[in-house]
Amino acid sequence: MTYGAILARFDVAQIAIYVFWGSFFALIWWLRREDHREGYPLVPDYQGSDVYSIPPIPPAKTFTLADGHEVLAPRPEPVETVKAVQTMPWAGAPYVPTGNPLVDGVGPAAYANRADVPDHAFDDGLPKIVPLRTAEGFFLAGQDTDPRGFEVIANNDKVVGHISDVWIDRAEYIIRYLEMTRVESLGGGVVILPSTFIKIKNKRHEILCGFLSSDQFATIPQLRNPDVITLLEEDKLMGYFAGGQLYGKAGRLEPVL
Repeated sequence: MTYGAILARFDVAQIAIYVFWGSFFALIWWLRREDHREGYPLVPDYQGSDVYSIPPIPPAKTFTLADGHEVLAPRPEPVETVKAVQTMPWAGAPYVPTGNPLVDGVGPAAYANRADVPDHAFDDGLPKIVPLRTAEGFFLAGQDTDPRGFEVIANNDKVVGHISDVWIDRAEYIIRYLEMTRVESLGGGVVILPSTFIKIKNKRHEILCGFLSSDQFATIPQLRNPDVITLLEEDKLMGYFAGGQLYGKAGRLEPVL
C-alpha cells in the first residue's frame, strides 16, 4: 500500500451515503419527536389506555414567547368533555351533537382552548385587531365599500341588525370583522361578524349571512371587552360561524341523495 493512502481500502462514496442516510433519519426522528409536544398523548374513542405513538413524547421544555410569557410544552392538560354522542357503539362511528353545536364546539364549530388574551403586533406590542374607532391613523380607502350603516340579513330574510363599525388588523392592513348592533328583539347589544362569512351587497346596502337564521344571531359569542378580541374569543367566534354552515339548518345533516 502506498504510504499516506489512508482511504485506499475504503469506499468513500458509500461511507458518505451511509452518513447522509443516518443523519437524515436522525433529523426525521427529531422532528417527529418535537411534533409530539402538542396534542399527545392521544385520547382514543374507545375505552383503553392513551396512545403515545412513536417516537415517544419528549421531556418538557420551557419556551419564552415574544412578550416574555413562558409556555411549557408538553404540559398537563385536562381531557375535554365532548358534548356529542356516537351514533353507533364502535370506534370511528360519527358523532351527533347533544346540545347547541354552535356554542358547544362540536364538529365544524370546534375551537381550540387558546390563550384568553389578545394577539399583539410585533412593532408596538398593542392589540392587532381593533375597531376602526380606536385605530389611530387608520381609515377605509375611498375606493373601498364602507359597510357602516348597512343592514344585516339572516337566511330567513329577516333584518337582525346593522353594521356600526369595522374591525381591522393593524399588522396585515385588512378588514377582519364587521361590528353589528343587534335589533332589540334579539337582545340588542353588539357582536362582530367575520368578514369571510358574509356577503356585501353594495347597491342594496345589505350584509347577507346565508347560513344563520335570525334566532341564531341571538347566541353569537360576545366579547368581554368591546374594543379588543382575544385569541380564544376569535376561535369561538369563527367556530360559531363555521358550524352554522352545517348546523344552521337541521336538514344539512342529512344525505344529499
